[in-house]
Amino acid sequence: MSEQQIVTITEAAAFQIKDMMKQNEEEGANLRVAVHGGGCSGLSYGMGFTPDVEETDLELDQYGIHIVVAKESVPILNGTVVDYKESLMGGGFTIENPNAIASCGCGSSFRTATVAGTPEEC
Repeated sequence: MSEQQIVTITEAAAFQIKDMMKQNEEEGANLRVAVHGGGCSGLSYGMGFTPDVEETDLELDQYGIHIVVAKESVPILNGTVVDYKESLMGGGFTIENPNAIASCGCGSSFRTATVAGTPEEC
């Protein structure tokens, strides 16, 4: 399985991530893309900056951003695309995950055919 197929960051998302790193004085940090239990559909995405790389992390480099993904999240995130879109209401990150078979109305949680996660009340 090619590393580039696990998580793809679009150019628009990379530009926004680099800008956020600069604003938060975290240039050179790693971008951790993760999946956590929770949300009304059972799983939720997480993205954040970290100086740490765990021994079991998968490491990717795209657009000059060092991305780390925990080994246990790889099957759930395989093929995921992170984008950034602007609209009249502002901008935000979008996550397209081909493994998600259901998501909640608010769009912040999902589940896959093999991983239900830990659903919570909305």
